[in-house]
Amino acid sequence: MTAPKLRFKEFDGDWSSNPLGEIIGISSASRVFKEQWQDSGVPFFRTSDVVSIFKNKDNEKAYISLELFEELAKKSGKIKKGDLLVTGGGSIGIPYLVPNDQPLYFKDADLLWLKAAGIIEGSFLYNFFISPKFREYLKSISHTGTISHFTIEQAKTTPFNYPSKPEQTKIASFLSAVDEKISQLNQKHALLSQYKQGMMQKLFSQQIRFKADDGSVFRAWEEKKLGEIGIFLKGKGISKADIVDDGKLPCIRYGELYTRYKEIISHVFSATNLDSKNLVLSKANDVLIPASGETQVDIATASCVLEDNIALSGDLNIYRTKENGIFLSYLIRSHLKMQIAQLAQGNSVVHLYSSQLKGVQLNLPCLEEQTKIAEFLSAIDQKIEVVAQQIQQAKTWKKGLLQQMFV
Repeated sequence: MTAPKLRFKEFDGDWSSNPLGEIIGISSASRVFKEQWQDSGVPFFRTSDVVSIFKNKDNEKAYISLELFEELAKKSGKIKKGDLLVTGGGSIGIPYLVPNDQPLYFKDADLLWLKAAGIIEGSFLYNFFISPKFREYLKSISHTGTISHFTIEQAKTTPFNYPSKPEQTKIASFLSAVDEKISQLNQKHALLSQYKQGMMQKLFSQQIRFKADDGSVFRAWEEKKLGEIGIFLKGKGISKADIVDDGKLPCIRYGELYTRYKEIISHVFSATNLDSKNLVLSKANDVLIPASGETQVDIATASCVLEDNIALSGDLNIYRTKENGIFLSYLIRSHLKMQIAQLAQGNSVVHLYSSQLKGVQLNLPCLEEQTKIAEFLSAIDQKIEVVAQQIQQAKTWKKGLLQQMFV
């Protein structure tokens, strides 16, 4: 029986099954040369545009003239609402559902054009292309496990199972509601992140000041250098090969400051079985700053460790101070970022030395005000993290739905 595991109760019976090319038109478009692009006019879609929309990222737009569009459309036809553009090169098999009938053109060869047909709902077809079923099929048609192109002929022979049009519409509407929920969560996450950035700017420029618990005003901020209020240590080598799943000693490698950790390290992801006697161990409140990285801006980052006895790898500048380490991590990642970035040296790999960091100047409030600022920003980050988890849960839920609602 060809039917999904998860189904709306009002529908039953087998789904139909055909190669995709037998039920919808699949083609490309007439060639457009780069010198024909312009700054305005009819939107011109490339693979990068489809991928950016799918990943909810910005991409610099390209256009062609209305006159050129009309000329090309005479040869290939006009894209309509419900049609799909699917990437055939680069990132393979990523769909874009055309939302309306406004003029739109796209690059030939790199994008496939799937034309909406009477028996297939465009939104249903879009969700088929992002379903685990189709992603598994993409892997199966490659001998190496990855493919550099998804051709028109491959698209035409793609196995496609589909129900009646009413059931397609029901599935598509339900999944669209899930997408809308994810979109709302993404927007909430973005707004909270913007709010955090705005508040850091105001707090560290002293546009906004906290008061003491008794209502009194804190003393004026004092100009200091990092070298005056703390000391720098250097981590000691822990290679990637030294990281083990069942390691007994928690550890932090410098690359994780870019990929896993933000301003606060409250949970350590990696561990090793190296002897702690041969390593440098953290003290709670240590601030970690990379000693090497790929770009000057990337290297200007910091994270505060909240626990003692975490092994700290080489290529880490360890800043030990009696000031509030969380406050300093937020300060370094925002207000001091460009000052520190300008200190970094190197081309393909940039380096940041403790001798340079000692001279970094900052305005420093009293410890009590540092703590209030740190707690305020930490509370925002906690809200951001909750929303991030909700987004991940919603995406995982949708992936499960796609797994069970398509065959």
